[in-house]
Amino acid sequence: MADKDKEDMSTRIVHMATAAATAFLARKILMIAWTKATGKKPPTNPEDPRETLAEALGWSVLVGITVAVVRVLAIRAVSRKAIGSTDREPANAADG
Repeated sequence: MADKDKEDMSTRIVHMATAAATAFLARKILMIAWTKATGKKPPTNPEDPRETLAEALGWSVLVGITVAVVRVLAIRAVSRKAIGSTDREPANAADG
């Protein structure tokens, strides 16, 4: 049981680190893409009334959807890799 708890905790830590790293990278890539597409930096505070509503909503929706999708895909990829590595039997297990 203690091994299962350690495995669950390590899995959670890996998932949290993966989610944080992918969210950070996705946001940085979006900032670069937004700047190239619009010619100006993305809104730093979408709630600021000086930002246009279209820009504030556009940025918020773009970031929200992209970060959520990238996080799910990254965590699934890490989980799939972890499951694949634990499902394998040693090469000589079938021999004896």
